[in-house]
Amino acid sequence: MNFLPEEIEKYAEDFTSPESEVLRELNRETHAKIYMPQMLSGHLQGATLKLFSQMIRPKRILEIGTFTGYSTICLAEGLADDGIIHTIDVNEELEPMVRKYFSKSGMENKIQFHVGRAMQIIPALNETFDLIFIDADKENYPNYYDLVFDKVRPGGIIIADNVLWSGKVLQEKQDKDTKALVEYCKKVKADSRVECLLLPIRDGLMVARKK
Repeated sequence: MNFLPEEIEKYAEDFTSPESEVLRELNRETHAKIYMPQMLSGHLQGATLKLFSQMIRPKRILEIGTFTGYSTICLAEGLADDGIIHTIDVNEELEPMVRKYFSKSGMENKIQFHVGRAMQIIPALNETFDLIFIDADKENYPNYYDLVFDKVRPGGIIIADNVLWSGKVLQEKQDKDTKALVEYCKKVKADSRVECLLLPIRDGLMVARKK
């Protein structure tokens, strides 16, 4: 999942602002107790998301795929004073842990946590978003893009995670998730309504800015 040599990644982390104590604790508990902990954004990607959010100072963020809440907290740190982040996850078993860390972060009043299927929840959100982060079931990435696009303000940002998919996007033989991620990147690149940049950070971030 990480494409940088381990020593280079460690060097980058050493020269990146450190995780907060809450994020360090969440990182440790996720790796100790949760299946597939590699789904966590982690230090470098979390810091990247936080920086994007701080530069935009969004009033409304939508996150599709909460997992244990690490990226949610990072994104929430850049919210405007009256800002809200809506975050959606289908895994109700993680809810107690997620809400515990939202409370510990001191930002629970800025976080609206929705448990259920994003394809059903998103149409009911009567919001215009400044920033969207997609990190959920890969097969639906193209569908999520279509579903959220009209809810993004001009100048708003859509970020999709895992678009390099551990390098599998370059393989000739691809499973359905890999094909969906390749389709997503092609869809965004071909969309004249956006400008895009694929950042090879961690497992790849596709960043699209709505014109």
